[in-house]
Amino acid sequence: MEGVSKSFAGRRVLTDISFTVPADDRVGLIGENGSGKSTLLRIIAGRSRADAGSVRAVVPGGGEPRIGLLHQQPPFSPADTIEAAVESAIRPAREAAADVDRRARALADASDDPAVADAYARALDTAERLGAWEIDSRVDAMLAGVGLAGIARDRRAGELSGGQRARLSLAWTLLNAPDVLLLDEPTNHLDDQAAEFLQRVLTGWRGPVLFASHDRAFLDETAASLIDLDPSPRPHAVTGDLVQDGSESGIGVTRFTGAYGDYLAARADERRRWEQRFRDEQAELARLRASVHDNHTVGHADWKPRTESKMAQKFYADRNARVVSRRVNDARSRLEDLERRQIRRPPAELRFAGLAVAGSRPQDVAPGPILTVAGVAVAGRLAPVDLSAGRGERWLLTGPNGAGKSTLLHAIDGRLRPSSGAVHVRAGARVGLLDQEVALPAARGRDGEPTAREVYEAGVGPERAEAVPLATFGLLAGRDENRAAARLSVGQQRRLALAILLSSPPDVLLLDEPTNHLSLPLVNAIEDALQDYPGTVLIASHDRWLRRRWSGRRLNLAAAGREAFEFAPANSGKHP
Repeated sequence: MEGVSKSFAGRRVLTDISFTVPADDRVGLIGENGSGKSTLLRIIAGRSRADAGSVRAVVPGGGEPRIGLLHQQPPFSPADTIEAAVESAIRPAREAAADVDRRARALADASDDPAVADAYARALDTAERLGAWEIDSRVDAMLAGVGLAGIARDRRAGELSGGQRARLSLAWTLLNAPDVLLLDEPTNHLDDQAAEFLQRVLTGWRGPVLFASHDRAFLDETAASLIDLDPSPRPHAVTGDLVQDGSESGIGVTRFTGAYGDYLAARADERRRWEQRFRDEQAELARLRASVHDNHTVGHADWKPRTESKMAQKFYADRNARVVSRRVNDARSRLEDLERRQIRRPPAELRFAGLAVAGSRPQDVAPGPILTVAGVAVAGRLAPVDLSAGRGERWLLTGPNGAGKSTLLHAIDGRLRPSSGAVHVRAGARVGLLDQEVALPAARGRDGEPTAREVYEAGVGPERAEAVPLATFGLLAGRDENRAAARLSVGQQRRLALAILLSSPPDVLLLDEPTNHLSLPLVNAIEDALQDYPGTVLIASHDRWLRRRWSGRRLNLAAAGREAFEFAPANSGKHP
């Protein structure tokens, strides 16, 4: 990839992106929400056209490379059965096996023809690369690996849950065995077992792998290197026109070889150096500008003749003019050179202001449980669960896919009626849920599509929006508040949904997979903010990094009720 840039509606998303992913390398793509990760993957896959730059992929032996992309839109129809979807994924392998049979028959009839022998060898290599000989066993292993083995294959994709469709999309992309593998948030909707299975598949993948992810544990354990799309000060050769400060602004990417945890520290150090370099450079620019001005004006104004001889006065005046001119020209030359190659201003970083920054709630301080779940069950989705949570308690719901974590949160929130049992929330206490799937409130835009700010106002009401503006939370940049909400990235839309939820902090805060789609710095900030949230918190999460650091209570829905009151510090080693 060389010098790729892309804009949408006059807004630059990618600027001068250049990097290479070697064969058999696994590269993690990271960056803030809205930094262009999904856009970049779509450009590489040929689903979107870059405004500038080029992308080139090569495969051993030549030929047109097959590029596979896992993204939000499934590669199959809702009307397709699981069986039909899988068959469409493995069609290249089936066709490769049939081609080997055809070439073998041709070779038997013309064994002395080098061209026929070469064609057979190429067909054989393609079939082996696609795993054509063991494709049926691979299908069984893949569906089991992503947690779909227990679902009848005659079931239609449209009848599956959102998480099941996402896992079927992942299985489809991997079974399709492309030469270049691109994955957008591949671990969303995966439990531990499925995430570990995916890690094993990618570790043995033949061909380059580039994946965008906010899964810190997966990045740490799978990526051989990281590419960060967030701004960097590092100068580099720019191939296109820039819209930022300075011509050597460091727009592009930062590449880091090592673990994600190490990169966090390295990136923080680089940010501090960038800010210091910018301050030092601005001070030098101010000094040079003053020097040009002062030498030009003061140098002539302060000069006094040393003699009454007109010839001597002219001699000294000319010499003084040459000295002043040389000083001004030297300072101006240094100024022009520094202005030409100055580093860009470090962009303002979004800083999450906290879960309870909006004010008055939660207010409930009475002793005793604020939430009681008594034998709650949902037929086919959730086994009976008992839970008693007091104010200020933090609960982590764990368990494999299908254990009922989201179902329990929806039952507590009142969106789902239990088949049996009851949920009791103390009178006057308010429950709020950040759902796994983004569903923003309907809003009417003043100039067409509603902006993020207009959606926020529709969700919280005009009076609350005025009292607690969207900017309060540090979740969206100012320029993004005025963009159409539908054109925000999925991560930015989820930030907006979180702001709406926190505009009046609930007494019982329910978070369903809160780390999905959110940028890594924001996830870290939310985890830190949970420690100080005055209300009760229940989180359903597959995030292994979050679970390793969790110091609150846990409820394992794989053994519902039996661990409901167990407390384990994050470093106890008892939980993953």
